[in-house]
Amino acid sequence: MADREAMQRLVTQAYAARGKGEIDSLMETFGSDSRFELVGDKKALHLTGVVEGHANVRQALAQYIAAFEFMDRKITSFLVDGDRAAVHSTITVRFIPKNITFTADVLDLFRFENGKIAELVEFTDTALLKQVTSP
Repeated sequence: MADREAMQRLVTQAYAARGKGEIDSLMETFGSDSRFELVGDKKALHLTGVVEGHANVRQALAQYIAAFEFMDRKITSFLVDGDRAAVHSTITVRFIPKNITFTADVLDLFRFENGKIAELVEFTDTALLKQVTSP
């Protein structure tokens, strides 16, 4: 998938599904051998790490959806290079268990294969996430 518009449509579809908390619609955008990573030190924040395979990505993203409501997303930049895209967003999130709302910048690095998301590597403020999610 090297078509910028097709990549943007797929990312927009994924972000819309994530924003609505629709795990089935979100997972339609991921390929069968997909991979998701929230970058960070696993020892410092248990939420970080890599999951591989459609079922495992689904399980991880369903857990994120259950805990974090994405209330708003503003895309700052969308860059494409071959089969990859980088998307910088500012998101407003509510951590549901504590009813805490916060804003964070996120950088999503996508790799596409056969018209689907093959890989999503996400960078965000893990120190803020640790603070918000700590007991």
